[in-house]
Amino acid sequence: MTEHYDDLETRDPEAREAELFERLQRQIAHAKKAAPLYRDRLEQVDPGTVDSRAALAKLPVTRKSDLVAVQGEAPPFGGLNAIAPGDAGRIFTSPGPIYELEARESDYGRMARGLFAAGIRPGDIVHNCFAYHLTPGGWIIDWGCRSLGCAVIAAGTGRSEQQAQAVAQLRPQAYAGTPDYLKIILDKGRELGLDCSSITKGLVSGGALFPSLREEYAERGVAVLQAYAIAEIGLIAYETRVNEGMLVDEEVILEIVRPGTGDPVEDGEVGEVLVTTFNEAYPMIRLATGDLSAVMAGKSPCGRTNMRIKGWMGRADQTTKIKGMFVHPQQVAEVAKRHPEIARARLVVTRSGESDVMTLRCEAETQEAALAESVGRSLQDVTKLKGGVEFVAPGELANDGLVIEDARSYD
Repeated sequence: MTEHYDDLETRDPEAREAELFERLQRQIAHAKKAAPLYRDRLEQVDPGTVDSRAALAKLPVTRKSDLVAVQGEAPPFGGLNAIAPGDAGRIFTSPGPIYELEARESDYGRMARGLFAAGIRPGDIVHNCFAYHLTPGGWIIDWGCRSLGCAVIAAGTGRSEQQAQAVAQLRPQAYAGTPDYLKIILDKGRELGLDCSSITKGLVSGGALFPSLREEYAERGVAVLQAYAIAEIGLIAYETRVNEGMLVDEEVILEIVRPGTGDPVEDGEVGEVLVTTFNEAYPMIRLATGDLSAVMAGKSPCGRTNMRIKGWMGRADQTTKIKGMFVHPQQVAEVAKRHPEIARARLVVTRSGESDVMTLRCEAETQEAALAESVGRSLQDVTKLKGGVEFVAPGELANDGLVIEDARSYD
């Protein structure tokens, strides 16, 4: 069995770098011509001069956290699209809301490489529990699986009993979804007396795979690896079976910069992840993800030669991923705006067992149960996630500017 998806993974690093920047020059020229936002932002840039990381670092940053405002000013896509909306294959909306598109007949998420690294092979059946409704996650995995030659159970989210029944009946070899949802399915199968042991491998994303959960899966006979992906880019990096960092995908240029700037940091220093990709329909040049990571020194023991990063190390801004969905500070503000009784609000994210829990702490004079229920409904309506509501006395929340507090432990 081959250990690598293709020869790109083991090529000479200098050859890889040269090819990436040749492609980048063409992509910049294309984006300037076809995408209105980049036509303006890169007006003074000669694509032929962007031939190194130092040259790339001089280009402006496009921040994921700004996309809501950018798209609001120039709907529907803020000028990021290089094709007409009607020429797209699918159009998505992600929390924020942020809108994305994919070209027709285009595996823009490029997830096959990450699936292959997780041990998934042609002919496998993959139980795909990423959402298909509005958000692109389910489709990114779906494209990747079919590109790899796998059958896909389009499971989506929710209905754990039906999910377990499908696993027992259809006998998939692999799972794809958020890190904690596989445990819910396996536990439900055990509760119902169903045999869900056909799943022996998995690729997870949309949240942190905590060591305790990875160990529990291993004890249940499932080898689970992580992929780092976002809606605007698709696959960014992926784990391999040696489990030493994450390999950067062959179809992106990744930079680590000082948070809030576009200035690269030294290898090993924690900074914000910036990603450039070659998607012609929806180009992204120096997209600041808001995620923190660091470059790892040396070559991976798996034989792949691309850059490695340490994986997800937190957020550079307050936008936070909860249960696989991004929640933005402006969404918290929207909830508070709907309820004049709330003076200030802070969303606190914790863990209970292996699941994310979010609680909206609200300063309010009125602390009635009916108000808590109403605020809870608003929270779910705005974020598409369920959360608790806790009232505190006016002035009790810390005056530190935090709107979203990520209190999860990653030890």
